Amino acid sequence: MRINKYLASCGISSRRKSEELVVSGKVKINGRIIKDLSYLVKKTDLVTVDNKKVFLNEKHVYLMLNKPKGFVSTTNDDLGRKTVLDLAPAFRDTRLFPIGRLDYETEGLLLLTTDGDLANKLMHPSHQISKTYVAKIEGEITEEEIKKLESGIVIDGIKTKKSKIRLAGFDTEKKISRLEVIISEGRNRQVRKMFDALNKEVIFLKRTAIGSLQLGGVTRGTYRELNAKEIASLKK
Repeated sequence: MRINKYLASCGISSRRKSEELVVSGKVKINGRIIKDLSYLVKKTDLVTVDNKKVFLNEKHVYLMLNKPKGFVSTTNDDLGRKTVLDLAPAFRDTRLFPIGRLDYETEGLLLLTTDGDLANKLMHPSHQISKTYVAKIEGEITEEEIKKLESGIVIDGIKTKKSKIRLAGFDTEKKISRLEVIISEGRNRQVRKMFDALNKEVIFLKRTAIGSLQLGGVTRGTYRELNAKEIASLKK
């Protein structure tokens, strides 16, 4: 098995991050630093990362987390902020990491796993897995503005791919529009930036689905393990 896939299968990180570990010289095979990404790990090899032994996981962990505001979607934070791993203390000693990210202020569905190979597949741009959000913005939004968002809008110098936007309601008293947003990309703070491009401020954002996987049975700040059917649907 190639070294990057081996590390991902051990639950160290995604394949891409595993490649970075190899290139940076943090991976050793039988006591020697290996930087060759084409290296094939043998059953007899002793593999270490930062001088700690790693082993293939016989059984991976897959969690659905309902992320609240105020948590970062990383395994650690240089600023000392709470991470999503703090919400799953029972798995503190498990090499969990998030599949993709939700920004600090965004709530909702986030997947945590030890399966780096699956994480790599789900995050790869070629798969274009849909992500569904509920967004609340200040003020009204016109049909013309919705069509502009759906056809693609330039953020960070690059036009977004087509999306689906549905106006779910408008609070006439609070002057707040509620929308359902479905995108197929995973660009940094994409939904917020799409509305920013129209001078619309997002005051609430929550991810409710990834592909066919719906956020369900999980209250804010808690998690549950995925069942076999859900795991199979992600692997298709």
